[in-house]
Amino acid sequence: MISTHRLTKKYNDLTAVDDLNLDIEEGAIFGFVGPNGAGKTSTIRMMATLLQPTSGDIWIAGHSVLTDPREVRRTIGYMPDYFGVYHDMLVWEYLDFFGACYQIPEARRNQLIEELLELVDLSHRRTDKVESLSRGMKQRLSLARTLVHDPQVLLLDEPASGLDPRARVEIRELLVELARLGKTVFFSTHILSDVAEISTSVGIIEAGRLIASGSIEDLQQLLMPHRLIEITLLEQMDEAAEFLKDLAGVLQVDVRALPGENGRSRLEVIFSGDDRALNEVLVSLVKQEFPVIHFSADSRDLEEVFLSATKGLVT
Repeated sequence: MISTHRLTKKYNDLTAVDDLNLDIEEGAIFGFVGPNGAGKTSTIRMMATLLQPTSGDIWIAGHSVLTDPREVRRTIGYMPDYFGVYHDMLVWEYLDFFGACYQIPEARRNQLIEELLELVDLSHRRTDKVESLSRGMKQRLSLARTLVHDPQVLLLDEPASGLDPRARVEIRELLVELARLGKTVFFSTHILSDVAEISTSVGIIEAGRLIASGSIEDLQQLLMPHRLIEITLLEQMDEAAEFLKDLAGVLQVDVRALPGENGRSRLEVIFSGDDRALNEVLVSLVKQEFPVIHFSADSRDLEEVFLSATKGLVT
């Protein structure tokens, strides 16, 4: 649904986006992650046809931003990282204005406004001024505005930035619901928990360059291939250690004494497999009737993956 080929954007001597290649499937929720200044906003603005690439191209639903920008604009709903200057409008007027811009007939607009307000849970604020809404409500209203013309692709620049925890959860739930309705969602963020909660795939960008891309599990395996497993048994430590050495994915097994545990020890295993293979290690131990009382693996969450991939650079 979204494809970039050698996408580059330069501002004089500054390269904001450098040779970016992405392929995003229809119906995906793609989290575009990177620190401030990494090139996220420049990328989204090029996708939205608001910036001209220095070189390279972008295709959205088969349409090029360079040769067919009008069709791209019909296909996308773009939500910038700021709300706009419509504070004196009523909530329903705000949506009606954009519906008219998209030449939606007035009779259809009335029904559409009610449907969108219900979707983003703002029906009860229909006749309030936009300026009276909280930041979270304004973000939900802005998201409703991107949906006025029923776009296939949503381009959202930092949709949860500056929101309190409850508002962030509400935005995340909305994005998941929109994906269920068949939308392809591309959103940028530096809030890693938002990406981990809802994304089907992730791209990590730093200093304009794509560092890694794929599912969270794929990135975990690629960037952090080894993890530490800690296993404690009632007895048979040496036998279990020898047994573990022959299992797939086990690279090293050490017996470590536990301080203050009256001579009790634990096994520390360096392991290279995925979560399914990790489960097989535990199943194998239980099948051999080793008396396991503790089994844990260090987590490889997105924050650790992000730190492993990036170097703290900015453009």
